[in-house]
Amino acid sequence: MSFTGIYELESQENYVEFLEAIDLLKAKTDGKVITEIQQDGNNFTWTQKSTNHTWPNTFTVGQECEMTTMTGVKFKAPVIMENGQLKIQFPMYHLTAEMVDDKLVLICATPGENAVTLKRVFRRL
Repeated sequence: MSFTGIYELESQENYVEFLEAIDLLKAKTDGKVITEIQQDGNNFTWTQKSTNHTWPNTFTVGQECEMTTMTGVKFKAPVIMENGQLKIQFPMYHLTAEMVDDKLVLICATPGENAVTLKRVFRRL
């Protein structure tokens, strides 16, 4: 299934706990969160927009790509597509994205014994 679309945050679990775990509580947003995705085969442009931030990332599945976190930190990571899920290792957490019943579901998990998992569900606009 294609990820292409515009999505609005519908629900989230463990948001504040996740931000605390990655020491980004100051980046907390209470407003609308929009994710816009353009997919052309294995090539993606993924733009996240919130009240305080907008950050686009362009990447290709199967390649190591340079990306930017919401705080402007640049990093390189391979992008993997496995069983319809996009997987990216961010500096402080692992991201898994998938389409479930026409909704975009993002799972962000910190590593280690005290791991915290954030689940965000976006509805298609």
